[in-house]
This record gives sequence, C-alpha cells and structure tokens, in this order.
Amino acid sequence: MKTSRLIFSSIFLFTLSLVALAQSNETLIRNATIMTASHGTITNGSILIKDGKIAAVDKADKVKASANAKVIDATGLYVTPGFIDSHSHTALDSINEGSLSVTAMVKMRDMVNPTEINIYRQLAGGMTLIHQLHGSANAIGGQNNMIKLKWGKPLEEMLLPDAPRTIKFALGENPKRSNSTVLPGVTRRFPATRMGVEETIREAFTQGREYIQKWEAYEAAKKRGEDVMPPRKDLKLEAMADVLRGKIDIHSHCYRADEIMMLIRLCEEFGIKVHTFQHVLEGYKVAPEIKQHGANASILPDWWSYKMEAYDAIPFNAAIMTRRGIVVSIHSDDNEAARRFYQEAGKMMKYGDLTEEEALRLVTLNPAIQLRLEKRVGSIDVGKDADLVIFNGHPFSVYSRPETTMIEGEIYFDRKQDLEMRDKLAKEKKDLIEREKRTPGIAQPTLPQPPTIPTEDEWDGHIHGKGNRN
Repeated sequence: MKTSRLIFSSIFLFTLSLVALAQSNETLIRNATIMTASHGTITNGSILIKDGKIAAVDKADKVKASANAKVIDATGLYVTPGFIDSHSHTALDSINEGSLSVTAMVKMRDMVNPTEINIYRQLAGGMTLIHQLHGSANAIGGQNNMIKLKWGKPLEEMLLPDAPRTIKFALGENPKRSNSTVLPGVTRRFPATRMGVEETIREAFTQGREYIQKWEAYEAAKKRGEDVMPPRKDLKLEAMADVLRGKIDIHSHCYRADEIMMLIRLCEEFGIKVHTFQHVLEGYKVAPEIKQHGANASILPDWWSYKMEAYDAIPFNAAIMTRRGIVVSIHSDDNEAARRFYQEAGKMMKYGDLTEEEALRLVTLNPAIQLRLEKRVGSIDVGKDADLVIFNGHPFSVYSRPETTMIEGEIYFDRKQDLEMRDKLAKEKKDLIEREKRTPGIAQPTLPQPPTIPTEDEWDGHIHGKGNRN
C-alpha cells in the first residue's frame, strides 16, 4: 500500500513539474497593435506563444495566459510577422560557380557561414528567414537553401531540413557574361548571347529528360527480371530530372519582358512551370502572361538603370502585378537593404496605392507562399511559428525601428540588451588598453602622427617659390 502511494505521489509530482515546465514555455505579448498580414490589424491585441508556436491572437481581453507566463507589455508598440527575404546571399562564403554554364549539382547549403555578422544585423531589422540563392553567373546555377536567422546557434538549428527544394536560373546579361572581360588567350564561355542562354537551358532540359528515360528503362527491365547494369549516376542530371518532375522549384533571375516570355515558353514546351521570377523588373509589361503561366514574382522595389537591361524598371511594378493577381514579394539581394526591409515594403503604398496589409504581405506572407512555407510562417495566425517583430512605432515610418525580434518564441535580438552589450564591450576594450599600459615589458606602439597643416604664409611661399627649396 505504501509502495503504491509512493508511486502515485511520484507520478503526481512529475506531472505537476511537466505542467509547470509547459507553463514556463508560455510568452504573452499584450496590448499591442498587431498587424497580422492575413486577417487585418488588431488594435489593443495580445499574442500567446506556447512552445515556439502562436497559441492565440485576438483582442487583449480574449487572450489568457497562465500565471507563470512571461509577459511582454507592448502598449503603444506594433507587432508584425518576422520578415522573409526570398532572394538573399547573406551568410554565404561563396555564391557563383561560374566555370560552367550549368552547375545544377552544387548546393548553397555547403557554403553557409552561421557566424556571419550580417545575420545579427538583419535580425536587428526584423528579418527572421532567408532564401539563400546561388548567383546569376550561370544559365542554370546551383540549388538554393533556406535558413532561420538563429544567431548564435549551430547551422543544424538554422537549417529548415524539410524546406522545399529550389534552384537558381538566370537570364540576360549575367549568364551571357557581357559584363565580364575575357583575358587574352582565354576562350569565352558559352553562351555569349540571349539565344545561347535559351539553348543552354533547353539542352539541360533535354539531357534531364533523357536521364529520366534511361532510369525508367532500367527499372522496367529489372521488373521483367532482366540482369541489367544501372545507368551512370550524374548529380547534375539528377537535379535536372527533379526539376522536370516538379520536385525542385525554378527561381529565375530576369529583367526584360522578352526573356521572361522566352523562359515561360521554354518551360511550357517541357511541361513545367517557372515557380518564381526573381527581380523581374519588366514584369509589369507581361503581367497577364506571368499570371496565366502560374508564376510568382519576387522583385526589387525601385532599383533602376544600374545597367542597360534595368533601364525600363518602374516603382509601380509591384502594384501592377499585384492587381493582376500575381503573388508578389520584395527581396533585398543586398545586406544593407535587408536591414531596412520594412521601409522597402512601405514604399509600395506610395507607388501604386497598395493597402497597408498588401504592402506588409510583400515581405511576410507572399515570400512564404513563394517558398511553400505559408503554413508555417509569414503571418500571425494560430499554429504558425512565433517569428515576430516588435516595433516602437508603425513599421512603415522612417522614424520606427524594431525593438525585439523573436524566432519560434525565442528572442534573438533585443535593442535594450544590444545597447547594454555595446557599453560592456566598450568598457572591456578600455580595460584591456589600460591593463596593457600598466604591464611592464610591453612596448607601446608608436602611432603615426597626422600631417602638419601648413600656415597660409608657408603655403603661399611653396606655391610661388618663396620658401626654402632645399
């Protein structure tokens, strides 16, 4: 009897400890203006986070938390979903494998540097997830990667292991290398024209289709009981085969309307689709065709005329394609732009009269859709990852800034802590310098002296030959 009572007591205490642990994993953000990106803005609202997921979001009086929940008072503050960059090269030690025109076998996952300082800087701007793309030196580049910006964590915790697979294509000036100089004695890499880019992609599709046919023939022969040798494994063609099977999404760098239409026609010839056009500066010219094809558009908001093929870019591009029913996102393609991502989205309310929520979706829900992650991230909805940004004012105001950025309920950037850390580092540096000065036997470095600025008379004498010439 005593043994049974002891076992029961142990189970009861263990259960209580589990309940307490579960409750301690709760965070309540209360009394905020919540911009959900999916179902409007909630004034004086609260968000309940449990185990890294959004458990409730509603008016403050309707969201209840346990007594042990951590509470963040967001009175007067704004909360948005964490920002998603659908075209980033941040934290990649290498971007282009430009030696070949088709490098579908290389993977950006192998090049991620989890200690890259721009991860932290972008967290300070509210970025929580990025799509790391291969560069645009190739007609068909490498396979891309997606990470959450969990600064301080190992790469394995940043990676999205179940993320959809994507690959980088590129059209125009970059893959035909018209902006590069060929050294004497070196043969220019094919292709060198836009028609060569088209033929390079067609040839890769054709080789991929033949690769599929060889393996299908081999599998059929095995089923018939034949003793046959398998085809030779080819990592490049395996990737192309998966593109043709719809297992890898095409994200294509492009600018001009004619090359956009070229890739649409070429993909339809092989029975596949471009998943997302990247940059797509002239997308407004062929928006109905992009919509009919079923592609998305990830754009640069107002970059213009930095090279010839970018000459016809307009800032109304996002609004025009949005009104045509295309899922449009804004991307950075640049570490600095990524730090102020929310301001890029805000511009689109001016250029085309997008609503506040439509503009917010350009950097939250829409890129999540383009990456096939909309069921997990991109908006403030129950069941999604608690990737959130707390602003000190309206996020589209140039006077506002993120105060806190969290990923799956864990804070990865806090402005107050950041300022405290700056003071701590400054003090530590000062202490080290003072300690070195007091340590005997350590020679102090002689700093170079600034140049002496001549007086007016000395300068006049030098100019007119009145000074000492020796």
